[in-house]
Amino acid sequence: MKLEKILENVNSLEKNSFLKIIDNIKSGSPKNSKEIDKILSDISYDLKNADSINLAKVFNLIENEFAETVNAEFVNTTSQLDILIDIIIKDGNGILRQDWFAHLYEIEIAKIKKRTQILKSQLESDKSEIDDKRKRDYNIYKACVATAYNNDAENNRDLKITNDELSILVTLTHQLELSQEEVKLINYLIIPPQKVAIDNVITFLKNIGLIFFSKKNNLVYVADEVVRVLRKIRKKEIADKYFRRVLKTFKEPQINFICRKHNIDIKESDYELKIKQIINEGISFSNLLGNELYKDNTSLTDKKKFLSEIWDNGLKIDLPLKGVTVEEKIQNIISYFEELEKEDKVGISIEGYEKLLVDLDVTLKTFKQLVLKEFEMHEDTVINSSTLLDYNIKPRDILDILPIDEIKAFIATHNLKSRGDLIINILDAYMDAENLMIENYESIGSRDLTVLKENGIFIKESELGLKFEDITKTIFEKLGFNVDENLKKTINTAKNKIDIILNLGGNDVIVVECKTVKESGYNKFSSVSRQIKSYVDLANSSGLNVVKSLLVAPDFSDDFVNDCDLQFDINLSLITASSLVNILEGFKNSRHPQFPFQLLMKDVLIKEERILKAISK
Repeated sequence: MKLEKILENVNSLEKNSFLKIIDNIKSGSPKNSKEIDKILSDISYDLKNADSINLAKVFNLIENEFAETVNAEFVNTTSQLDILIDIIIKDGNGILRQDWFAHLYEIEIAKIKKRTQILKSQLESDKSEIDDKRKRDYNIYKACVATAYNNDAENNRDLKITNDELSILVTLTHQLELSQEEVKLINYLIIPPQKVAIDNVITFLKNIGLIFFSKKNNLVYVADEVVRVLRKIRKKEIADKYFRRVLKTFKEPQINFICRKHNIDIKESDYELKIKQIINEGISFSNLLGNELYKDNTSLTDKKKFLSEIWDNGLKIDLPLKGVTVEEKIQNIISYFEELEKEDKVGISIEGYEKLLVDLDVTLKTFKQLVLKEFEMHEDTVINSSTLLDYNIKPRDILDILPIDEIKAFIATHNLKSRGDLIINILDAYMDAENLMIENYESIGSRDLTVLKENGIFIKESELGLKFEDITKTIFEKLGFNVDENLKKTINTAKNKIDIILNLGGNDVIVVECKTVKESGYNKFSSVSRQIKSYVDLANSSGLNVVKSLLVAPDFSDDFVNDCDLQFDINLSLITASSLVNILEGFKNSRHPQFPFQLLMKDVLIKEERILKAISK
């Protein structure tokens, strides 16, 4: 769940620990101090008076300093911070009931104790299943951890690993190509973990700003933005769901090769289970793609070819994979997934996602159990689009966890395209829900629930305004416009919230306002003109040049159009919902890669006939 949304869900007392840490960082003159002061200048620089939007903006500006405060906690070797972070950064663990968090923590402690005993016996045995070279690596790292931890005893000081010692150990783990799980197990061979009461665990994590805890809902929240910081701290370059997507492009012998290198038992494991075990090991993504996959003496040219093959034919990404060196190519793969995770776009419509989940549940008997198990969710979790998106789990992420036999069965049952990329075929099939919403765009704008129900669209009246705005965004995207959500978030305030910003490049933008209305003919010009003028002023004050403002509604009264004709300082034009849809249909058959925005500049009430004629040439 986004930080902004979490801050809306918790009370002021439950925000205090987080705000205190942000305030301490702010007081220490962080790198982006000027940008932070600009955001807080209207509220006397007091974080407690900032709204959720601005608090999220401030956090994004101090991510690096926040990471440093968390890193400092690793000096406390009894904090079990690595265990706790590894739990809360897993896909599906962004929202946790307190009892479920306690359950996951107990499982992790028990698993570590069991595995450390197995590792200890393997290291001490002459007939170990661990490869001799790997056994040597383990023993080298184990000896270094023991020295770093125990050398304080000689000086009659508390046993701990200092920051300097920790940095050396981290370097050593990279050189020995140890996974996070291997490091964790060896560390806990030297410093055995002790179970801590869950109340104390939650208090500890809350006090260092990693989680929010709502007593009212008995829920632990971990913000998506915090998860991204914690992954970097744990040297986990991409989310597990994207690691899985990449691993699924590998052939089974390649998967087996990785497993053997990290002492992962593959005797009775199928392809899917092996992939899951690799992910759980916390193996470095960049090291895997850069070194571990290849046999000795593999040339740099062959490594680059392999990476391009993954990108083009495995992941089927249309953009070329940039980068001259192997390292640059790997970093660009990581950057692609980082940006993908930040996107609000679902890939298909929300309605399409909901329909897909319903069909999967009906078709595949074990679907719900598979989702709950894979994402470690409580059995009471409701599997619907709203819940999953709060967990930042999108349609592609759900399909990626399904075994190939289940995918094929689903495609056969629903008579979907069975050639090519099966997952993309399924996603394409569920794009139709988006078209259904566009077809009913005018009825949504007119708030006509009867017509919508007759056409198979069931939506609450309270959601119609937001739905109309979402479809308007989709239409402009289909017209080739850059609907810039990031820019909108940057300039919007608690008082002034622009619906849509179309980024034309440079500093030029079009501001779009959306209005739904039951009665025929929208006629509230004075109020809407003041609103749009405030948006234009807001954009201008942020250094943007508003070349046009647009108002989209189902219909406009004659008086409204006449009043608009007399308003010159906001350069406002009006467009009806039906006209916008008809323009989109005409654009599909035009030769233009992007809709010429200049065609929106002439009319007060935009005439679709003129525009359709112009784009058909």
